Amino acid sequence: MAANFLHGVETIEIESGSRTIQVVKSAVIGLVGIAPVGDVNTPVLVNSDRDAAQFGSKLPGFTIPQSLDAIFKQGAGTVIVVNIFDPVQHTTQVTDGAQLVTNGKIKLNAAPIGNVAIDDSNGDPVTYIAGTDYTLDNYGNFTVLSSTIAEGTALKFTYKKLNAAAITAAKLIGEIDSVTGNRTGMKCWDLSYNLYGFKPKILIAPGYSSMNAIATELVSMATKLRAVCYLDAPYGVTVSQALGGRGVAGTINFNTSSKRAELLYPHLKWYDTATDSNIDFPYSAFKAGIRAAVDNNEGFWVSDSNHEILGIVGAERNISAGISDAQSDANLLNEKGITTIFNSFGSGIRTWGNRNASFPVSTAPDNFVCVRRTADILLESVEQATLQFMDKPINNALIDAIKESVNSFIRTLIGRGALIDGKCTFDRSKNSNEQIAAGHLVFDISFMAPPAGERITFNSYIDINLLKSLK
Repeated sequence: MAANFLHGVETIEIESGSRTIQVVKSAVIGLVGIAPVGDVNTPVLVNSDRDAAQFGSKLPGFTIPQSLDAIFKQGAGTVIVVNIFDPVQHTTQVTDGAQLVTNGKIKLNAAPIGNVAIDDSNGDPVTYIAGTDYTLDNYGNFTVLSSTIAEGTALKFTYKKLNAAAITAAKLIGEIDSVTGNRTGMKCWDLSYNLYGFKPKILIAPGYSSMNAIATELVSMATKLRAVCYLDAPYGVTVSQALGGRGVAGTINFNTSSKRAELLYPHLKWYDTATDSNIDFPYSAFKAGIRAAVDNNEGFWVSDSNHEILGIVGAERNISAGISDAQSDANLLNEKGITTIFNSFGSGIRTWGNRNASFPVSTAPDNFVCVRRTADILLESVEQATLQFMDKPINNALIDAIKESVNSFIRTLIGRGALIDGKCTFDRSKNSNEQIAAGHLVFDISFMAPPAGERITFNSYIDINLLKSLK
């Protein structure tokens, strides 16, 4: 530093030593799907039921409102939502045949999107006033409020309804406009860090992840974001078909060995107050909520297996389960790397399974989902914290500061129970003079996260020598 003339005393503050490393947010869910209202192809941050209301009611065929409800019923969740529903492209205009007002009510044949035109039986517009003469809710329930509309009146309704066939894999996957740089679909998740300071770590596309193209893209995005993704089996699959899906001849999307994917089966049931019926819905939405809740309440290193699923009334099909039954459906599914449910006497319906899709092909410790996620959180936290060391002069002080910062962070994780042990070292043999002269430093990080206690064995002995205690 060049010094100006000074007749006196000065102090120059020098930054040296280790720096604090903060843990990146892990309980962040990336959700892509469709909602009847709400911003389109924009990553929207949702932290509560109140935030979720911007995406409308849980209408049949729409996935985002019900997914958010399933997530928040588990008790926690930060969700980055991407809604791809376009009311122009993804709807069809219909006119219901004339229906008679019965007991003051008419039920439309589908949930209406946008404005609804009401005509008489001849097709002529009526002059009824909404809120005075009648109400029409989001589910298509027309209710008479005044005597202006007599019992038995025949009415026709013209409106737009969801065209589910128009929701293609390409729309959900999305793209990046080469001219404007605008993103659509899953590609919007790339903007998360710049917008909110964190990335989604649990990726789901309920209702669509059983499609091979969507499953492949979810795995790709999970790899890019250091996240995990949940892939649902299609609705109606049997246990045998789920197991067979792991093979080359399988007919479902389970033939993957990605450590970023967790395979889920079966669908779950929730009670729909609007229709007074039980509705099947993909497991992934509930599982994502549980994973986020476990992260927040117990830790990102804790398995989310063996946690009760809240907000459901059953499952698509019965899965036999027994804590010591190796031939039960639940155990056979787990054995092939498929996460399922455990429902035994008095247990409630619980998540059941610790392994990602790399199991049983991979025997490495990170075939445990919790180990893989711990590694991701550790390494990304270190990378983000290293920004403050970038472009500083390379000397022993810098090397020691980086090394000690990481080791201090590792010690903190060990103290929390997130790691068994670990350390960061600087191996001079891996850092040649030429490499250092080029501004490149290499550090080694070794660590071990705690695997889930998946199997416990008791050795039992009948020992006649214990009879000596008799008097």
